[in-house]
Amino acid sequence: MLRSFVIAQPLWRAGVLAVLVGAVVTEVFALVTRAAGVPMKAASPGEDAAQEIPVFGFAGGVLFWSVVGLVLAFALARWAKRPARTFAVTTVALTALSLITPFIAPHTAVSTQFVLAVSHLVAAAVIIPALTIRLDHTAQRPSA
Repeated sequence: MLRSFVIAQPLWRAGVLAVLVGAVVTEVFALVTRAAGVPMKAASPGEDAAQEIPVFGFAGGVLFWSVVGLVLAFALARWAKRPARTFAVTTVALTALSLITPFIAPHTAVSTQFVLAVSHLVAAAVIIPALTIRLDHTAQRPSA
């Protein structure tokens, strides 16, 4: 049923919906871990101290970085021979690479690093399959 819904949408709408759902699910995950007592302070490389990750910070990160994924999806829909496969392989590889960044964050608790890494997987688990399913049907729909 969900698959049929995604396939029926234009690519832009399927992408926006997937990103919004991914952002909400990731933020809920972060709120649950915050409520469980995981400290939500992280530092970027080069900083002297960790700073509080604000509520909606996870959702904001998903929304920001998903723009790259949406641009990639549109480009592949237009120019790739196999857009769904290329998108899936590329985004899974990029997600794997993104798992490195939480663990190199200085002055950040290990539990927070773990939550940050898992949040990348949570967002990817929502967004990548939805866009891959939609891209798999791009050739069948003229209005990608």
